[in-house]
Amino acid sequence: MGFPAGVSPTRSLTMPLPKYIVRLTDAERIHLEELSRTGKRAASVILHAQILLKADVGEGGPGWNDAQITEAVNCGASTVYRVRQAFVEEGLPVALFRKKPTGRQYRKLDGVQEAHLIALACGEAPAGRGRWTLRLLADRLVELNVVDSISPECVRMTLKKTNSSRGCASSG
Repeated sequence: MGFPAGVSPTRSLTMPLPKYIVRLTDAERIHLEELSRTGKRAASVILHAQILLKADVGEGGPGWNDAQITEAVNCGASTVYRVRQAFVEEGLPVALFRKKPTGRQYRKLDGVQEAHLIALACGEAPAGRGRWTLRLLADRLVELNVVDSISPECVRMTLKKTNSSRGCASSG
């Protein structure tokens, strides 16, 4: 069993080979060198470009191990691992740039639906109950066809936002 070029038998016993092997094309290497040289990008983009350049085992690449890269670019080993993984699994743009936010949370209830909820919460509790529970309020909104579905957590957040109580006579 032979060892890859540049890997000695002693190194393989102490430092395992990386799971994600980075092989850059000439165009990718030129692009990354330009990114890391100009300094006109976010620090994280420059850092990721430097990591990929140093991890490149292709022709013309230094093929450094993770320990050498972390020391050279002053980052954590997990950062090097994640950049390698992103490059191998998803490509260069994903490895360089941060993930876009998934989007804001849109309101589950509009103003009319909120008014129904508040009126229900401020009204009489169901028979045999001392006060409304969040689950009862959510179920009743669905029964009355105010909404198709709603979670008790959404009911709680809406009542909290409107400073309403589930049965206290002093507020709501």
